Amino acid sequence: VLDLTGNFAQRCNTEMVDLEPLNGDDVECVRRLITRHIDHTSSAYGQRVLGTWDEHWPKFVKVMPRDYKRVLMAEAQARAEARELGFAELVSPNAD
Repeated sequence: VLDLTGNFAQRCNTEMVDLEPLNGDDVECVRRLITRHIDHTSSAYGQRVLGTWDEHWPKFVKVMPRDYKRVLMAEAQARAEARELGFAELVSPNAD
């Protein structure tokens, strides 16, 4: 989300999501997505955002669903341990 006014957190229901700054991979992904959007739509607004990218990218907020983040972390842990991810790890926040 491009949070130009800095008040997105007050307008977002954060019961099931966390709001996070973009990491390096996220920044590049968002830039590529905006570029694709411009390519497909000729969006003048998208062009302005990319034209002032250094000013705009810090204003993006990643909306991360907590359940999805938990699954990503479980997948990463299973890969690090060179094992298959168990079903219980996908469906239960307290699975060990």
